Amino acid sequence: MPEGKIIKALSGFYYVLQNDEIIQCRGRGVFRKNKITPLVGDEVVFQAENVQEGYILEVKERKNELVRPPIANVDQAILVFSAVEPDFSPILLDRFLVLIEFNHIQPLICITKLDLATPEQHLKIEQYVESYRRAGYVVILTSSETEVGIEQLFPQLENKISVFAGQSGVGKSSLLNALKPELDLKTNDISSHLGRGKHTTRHVELIHVGHGLVADTPGFSSLEFTNIDAEDLTFCFPELQKESEYCKFRGCLHLKEPKCGVKAAVESGEIPAFRYEHYLDFLQEIKDRKPRY
Repeated sequence: MPEGKIIKALSGFYYVLQNDEIIQCRGRGVFRKNKITPLVGDEVVFQAENVQEGYILEVKERKNELVRPPIANVDQAILVFSAVEPDFSPILLDRFLVLIEFNHIQPLICITKLDLATPEQHLKIEQYVESYRRAGYVVILTSSETEVGIEQLFPQLENKISVFAGQSGVGKSSLLNALKPELDLKTNDISSHLGRGKHTTRHVELIHVGHGLVADTPGFSSLEFTNIDAEDLTFCFPELQKESEYCKFRGCLHLKEPKCGVKAAVESGEIPAFRYEHYLDFLQEIKDRKPRY
């Protein structure tokens, strides 16, 4: 049986990419009965008489799935943050990073609007960039206006499913336009290339950018730590996870426990103070969360 990847879901139809051909498929009735909803990004087994009449027979096991946007098997999240307008926000970036690490998605940090930053702002951004790179993150500095850094993004997209995420106004659409000018996306409207009217249903579609696939709707509209427990949080900060091996007690939350490897690394400057402070803020937020029943 042939296999392919769902690249669009719309009005009960699933558009499956196999090699360079797109086959329009429906899901089997048994999916509804078993409460299985095929998602964009799913690897599926299907059968088809022609490109208009196919049926999805099986949804392969997913490595991850997001609720917003509804998409599966995401390889990486490109976190788009502006240097200015709006000002760079390390605490918001860390919130995104925690959610992405928790979902086992590879993050890539992309800082935009470098052309608008003053020399002082540039210097501050560079200091943050050094901290994130030291923690193991890939950081690319870009400007959609001058096209600085755009070429560095193409190899990162290759053979991957990527979602773009970040706060409003940071230049996600401008960045996608710089990567693929024929998209001609309007600012604040990542899905305008599909030509939908105002009242049509929004849907997720994977579009070819370079040699990869990019979700055409922004990721992570909810930034709550709903499913993350206090014990999980260390694993969402790579540099804390590394230093936690030197903690005396297993399950150390790096608060007041004696002989804590993380606190020692913060004191020595190995872990940046701002990252540890954000960890403490998020830990408190998780502890204050109302219990779920």
